[in-house]
Amino acid sequence: MNILIADDHAVVRRGLRDILAEALPGDNFIEAGTGDEVISQLAKSPIGLAVLDINMPGRSGLDVLKDIKLSHPRLPVIILSVQPEEQYAVRCLRAGAAAYISKDSAADELGKAVKKILSGGRYISASVADSLLTNLDRSEKPPHELLSDREFEVMRRLASGSSLTSIGNQLHVSVKTISTYRARIMEKMQMGSNAELTRYALRHKLIE
Repeated sequence: MNILIADDHAVVRRGLRDILAEALPGDNFIEAGTGDEVISQLAKSPIGLAVLDINMPGRSGLDVLKDIKLSHPRLPVIILSVQPEEQYAVRCLRAGAAAYISKDSAADELGKAVKKILSGGRYISASVADSLLTNLDRSEKPPHELLSDREFEVMRRLASGSSLTSIGNQLHVSVKTISTYRARIMEKMQMGSNAELTRYALRHKLIE
């Protein structure tokens, strides 16, 4: 089986490859450093499993996941991230991910997750399960959970200080489109400036 490992850092890809090689001896590994490379590799070779970093240059891993699910709906995808699980796990699982794993726990959990997923299941870590239960128990959602996945991604980039032009280039859409997203974000979150977004994002650990 071919396993696709996507991360923009070669040293991380090497570490993931070592973990997966131990869990799945004899399989082949294909690497990608960007979302566009992921889509290109899927067109070149039959892939049995994809391990995808959510934070790569250009298009977000969440966007790439959605594209994969459209073109290869049966392909299991594991999302890896350094982002807080409570902010991204639910979005990724809803988008079709077979698992969402923190990079900090990848050494312990990735092998177990792969074996469960390849037997036809989905993998949820104890911490993700706790996060899901917390979301169910919460009677009132915070403003950022009202955003669509694309609005959420644009909000994080705005809060991190990226310009409309830069975000448009990264997401391959026009500045006008990003401006429209920004207006929707401000309306939904009832905020009036990027500085307010930044303070909010830092307080809720949406950015570092």
